Amino acid sequence: MLIAILFLVLHWYLSLFSQTFFLHRYAAHKMFIMNKFWERYFSLFAYITQGSSYLSPRAYAIMHRMHHAFSDTPKDPHSPHNHSNVFTMMWKTKDIYIDYVRNKVMPDARFDMKPIWEKLEKLGETWFSRLAWGTAYTFVYIGLYIYADMPMWCFLFIPIHYLMGPIHGAIVNWSGHKYGYSNFDNNDKSKNSLIWDFLMLGELFQNNHHKLPNRVNFGTRWFELDPTYPVIKMLELLRIIRMNPNPIGH
Repeated sequence: MLIAILFLVLHWYLSLFSQTFFLHRYAAHKMFIMNKFWERYFSLFAYITQGSSYLSPRAYAIMHRMHHAFSDTPKDPHSPHNHSNVFTMMWKTKDIYIDYVRNKVMPDARFDMKPIWEKLEKLGETWFSRLAWGTAYTFVYIGLYIYADMPMWCFLFIPIHYLMGPIHGAIVNWSGHKYGYSNFDNNDKSKNSLIWDFLMLGELFQNNHHKLPNRVNFGTRWFELDPTYPVIKMLELLRIIRMNPNPIGH
């Protein structure tokens, strides 16, 4: 059981790091700058860690910038206040995401960006890629669980690996605008859902982030710990990234 939990936790946090560090703080907000080598490195890292639930940085950035501009209004692409339950919200989010990935809808120019690595983004969106990763998860985790003689209920973890990205999105988008406390009046319904946001690597400090969208540390009070922030500072110290004096807030 310990092995099963370890692999689930490892995949959870690696995939989540790709989302909060690369897709959110880098692609959507341009909070920091990196050279082409490291940009390709973290693009590939995101593709590998997200696997079957890979998200296009361009489509993610478009939707997130719209989310800031239209927070909790009818134009917000994923506000829980426009839907009766989390499933309908995420299904609608999926439809909007696919429209941007397939260029069925062209976004407002202020929200758009060029693909970071166009060939990789196209590969990640293919059914071949998603099914290949899903097949790999099936063989690896079933084999691992059988080898470790795990109880049958542990096999229920496997679908989580397939849907890691949507699960992260559902938690952040629903909980972050429904439950918790507010430090700021943002004219929306954003909340800070966790005091110590270790579970979501800082993503559930939504109220703080909507007030200060260019702030790389999502925690604002002394007890609000953003686990991704020290990693960013370490990468800056190593000169892998450098802070952008002109990030994109929207």
